Formats: sequence, structure tokens, C-alpha cells
Amino acid sequence: MKLLINIVIVCLRFIYFFMKLMPVKHKVVMISRQANQPSLDFILLKEALYRQDPNLKIKLLCRTLDGGIQSKLSNKIKYFFHMLKQMKEIAVSEVVVLDSYCIVISLLHHRKSLKIIQMWHSIGSMKKFGYTALDTAEGTKKDVARMMHMHENYSYVFASSTVYQGDLAKGFHCDEGIVRIFPLPRIDLLTDAHYRELKRNEIFDRYPEWKHHEIIAYCPTFRKDENEMQAAADALCDALYDNQILVVKLHPLSKVKLTNTKAYYASEFSSFDILFAADAVISDYSCIVYEAALLDIPLYFYNFDMYKYNEGRGLAIDYEHELPGLISKNPNEITTAIHQGEYDMKALQQFCNRYVQRNGNASDNMASFILKTAKGA
Repeated sequence: MKLLINIVIVCLRFIYFFMKLMPVKHKVVMISRQANQPSLDFILLKEALYRQDPNLKIKLLCRTLDGGIQSKLSNKIKYFFHMLKQMKEIAVSEVVVLDSYCIVISLLHHRKSLKIIQMWHSIGSMKKFGYTALDTAEGTKKDVARMMHMHENYSYVFASSTVYQGDLAKGFHCDEGIVRIFPLPRIDLLTDAHYRELKRNEIFDRYPEWKHHEIIAYCPTFRKDENEMQAAADALCDALYDNQILVVKLHPLSKVKLTNTKAYYASEFSSFDILFAADAVISDYSCIVYEAALLDIPLYFYNFDMYKYNEGRGLAIDYEHELPGLISKNPNEITTAIHQGEYDMKALQQFCNRYVQRNGNASDNMASFILKTAKGA
């Protein structure tokens, strides 16, 4: 396997050498391995870039490789041809913007003038990742990271706050000096009262019965082993009060199935969308808690498998001391706390302000920096 990967790397570098002979255009390419469609952040950033520079060419390339290095051979072959497309666009662009790891960015030798920006896909810090999670059950093997030159060649890395700065630098194994404070574009929507009202009305039009209930969004982190997860989710449903419903937003790869009539999947709405209708959010180790905090939604933490998760992946945050709201392995304790409605909103706001530094329009600020970078400023 190692020999085959090295042969592929040599082939890619040979092909890319000739691609770099093409002239550079006034162009930005955005690349993601998070999903097969552009993220909300990519869409908002694209719109902001066009507002500031209508002559700029923008290309979005979004495709997942499910299973990564362990994926099926057919998926690897399809993704290989997608990487060729990535290489062609990178070769003629001034700036590359990423929201996840990109194989060809890390492996190839790029023009000195090319600026590569890693904006990442998470607003705040929670789990260890990248180089801080090497050789853990949920992380990458050290020899694979070394062979794939994981997270190399970045010109800049964006963080939501100075508190997150060090975590990102360690995760990407980069100099903290290249980290810049630019929260993700989607916080513009989270802080827009008009957008919140529109999205809330859209959700209630689809689910009118929710209007008379306390809406609890349950947004757990994905686990490779979901044996405990299934039982814990069932127990949470059973613990709901009569006036409470649970909107469950699981990872796309999750196999958990809930049959309780108070549990809704609401698949036509994303977890981000559901926040605009939620009265409370229950999570565990997911960074969606920062988005909820920006909306002043009370947070609760259902850490039924904390012992296992901490050993298997590890956390980048002082979980017991930094998180606002109740932390419990007991679902009845959590639903009761939500039902009683007492919450320290000041602690929630302090948590949010610590991890997300807001300074005007996030999309426009990020676009302005990218355009200056394209001009070599």
C-alpha cells in the first residue's frame, strides 16, 4: 500500500508540474471534502467576494471521500480524477480556500505566489484533531500523516478567536504566527434577527405542532462505535416531559434509529437551521454549541460516554470548567433542568465571547482579506 501511494504521489507531482505552466488568472478556488455540495460558509464567502470584486473568477470544488484511506477502490479511483480537477484549478488560481484537509494541497509543490488559506469548518474548539489526535482511536495514524504530508503548505489559517489560535496551530502543526482571527461567514446569519425570524417561520410552517412544545435540539458527535449511543438516545427520548419534543440531528453516517413519537428527524432542515427554532440544545462534544451560544440558546451536555471519548479522541477544552450549563450522564436530570427553565445566561455569553470574536460583517471581513492576499498584499 505504501509503495502504491508513493507511486501515485510521484505521478501527481509530474502532472502538476505541467499544469503550473498555464497562466495564472484572477481567480479563487474553494475546495472541500466535507460534503458534495458547497457549505453555507462557502456560499456566503463567494457572495461577499463577488460584491467586492465582480471581476473575480471563483470555482467551488466539493466532494467527499467516505472512508478516507480505507474507502473502496472504486471511490478512490473517482476521487483521483476529482483531484486532477482540483490540481488544474489550483494551478491557475491566485488563492485557494479550504475548509478541511486537501490531499493535493499538502502533497504537491506549488507556485510561490499561490496563497493557501485554511478556514476550517468549525467555529470553536472542542475535540482534538489533526496532529493533536495522532494515533488515537478516532484520529489519524502518525505514519499516514507523515506520508500524506497532512496539513502542510498553508499560508494562513483562520480562527474564530485568539483562544482558539493555539489549538488550531497545534492541530495543523503550523506556526501560530500564520493564524488570523476571522470567524466563519455563517455567524452573519446567526446574528441577523431578520434571518432568524424567517427561518423560524419556515420551520413552524412545516411543523405547526412544534409551536406548542418546548423544542430541544439534540446534536451529538458521531461515534464509530454507536452501541452506547443508541441506548443513550432512547433514554433521552424516554426522559422527555409531555410538553417537550426532541429534534434529533445525527451525523449522516450514524446508524442510530429512534422510534419515540416525540423524536423528530426533520431531515429537510440542517442542524444549523433547527437552531433558529430551538428552545434548548443538548450536545456532547460538538462545536455546534458555539453557534447555539451566538443565538443565546441554553446549552446542556449529555456526556454518557465521556470516559470512552476522552480516551479515544481527547478534548481540546477544559470540559468540566469551561462549558456553560448542566453536564450530566443522566437524561432525566437534563430534561428536568430544561423544563424548570433556570439558566445562567451570563455564563453562556461569557463562553460565547471567549471563543467567537465578532467585529462587523464576518463574510465581508474574510473576503477583504482574501482579495488583499490575491494581490500580494
